[in-house]
Amino acid sequence: MTDVQKISGVRQSAQKHLLKKSNVIGVGIGFKETGGKKTADLSLSVLVQEKVDLQSLAPKEIVPKTVDGIPTDVIRVGKVVAYQSPRERLRPAPPGASIGHYAITAGTFGAVVWDAATDEMLILSNNHVFANSNNARLGDAIIQPGAADGGRAPQDRIADLLRFVTIQYKDGGGGGDGGNGSQCPIARFIASLLNLFAQASGSQTRMVPVAAAPVNLVDAAVARPWQDSAISDNTLQIGKVSGTTEATIGMAVKKSGRTTGLTEGSITILDATIEVGYGGNRVATYEHQLLSNDMSDPGDSGSLLVDSENHAVGLLFAGSDEVTVFNPIDAVLSALNIKI
Repeated sequence: MTDVQKISGVRQSAQKHLLKKSNVIGVGIGFKETGGKKTADLSLSVLVQEKVDLQSLAPKEIVPKTVDGIPTDVIRVGKVVAYQSPRERLRPAPPGASIGHYAITAGTFGAVVWDAATDEMLILSNNHVFANSNNARLGDAIIQPGAADGGRAPQDRIADLLRFVTIQYKDGGGGGDGGNGSQCPIARFIASLLNLFAQASGSQTRMVPVAAAPVNLVDAAVARPWQDSAISDNTLQIGKVSGTTEATIGMAVKKSGRTTGLTEGSITILDATIEVGYGGNRVATYEHQLLSNDMSDPGDSGSLLVDSENHAVGLLFAGSDEVTVFNPIDAVLSALNIKI
């Protein structure tokens, strides 16, 4: 009989008793850990949600150091739950799940946030996820899951579009403030005045005001849920987010998204100016952005980027097969007057 077979027999006879102890959720076989390091010695692994001080446990709740001569090892595994598909209809719906304006395909529910003025609970994602890239109206239906995953209005309506930051496209991109419409009226007035002086003096030179390229800081929007009970703040495969932190080069980060689920990476570039395509000839320039290695695919837009301590770092909105691009979270919160 091998050591594994011997311990397996002990496990079968002892697990019923061990599982009656509070906090114990499983029993198995593994290498014993001592001082934070795995050893080569097999043990009876007793799985608990959280490790607690022995002094706070009643004697009957304490896991014995050995069972039938086999050493035990208490292992923290956290709360184990069945993973939910981010593309399913989920109630309450958590961050990381498929969501979107009824007229788009699908994006990602980024985070539960609160209105800084009213303290009401809101849902955060991108403009191009909730506001259909500027083409939505306030009050439009936000559905969960998104239309690409079978969501339909009104039966899957979970929230209403509350507000969004308008995306400013470059000239010729359509839908933005490009062309003459984006020129500063003061600049036009000064140019006209100087041209009058030039004409009076007989000069053939004329001044033409040139519009500065429109610049964006965030691609972001919030929606008001129909009922607070319809949403959860427990992000899929990440858990609860607490507070924010500023990105640093090399920072380890992760996100949970509708398409690629949980992915991990690191911040590679800070304070980036970058052009982002929105389909057709629409291009928008963004400043002060964060870049990581490739962590996403289409449909992950709106995902919240967090650090190893689950502090919010950024809002995912674009990417390629080489990089993923995020709005810094403080810029998002400021632009929408919200808080985490």
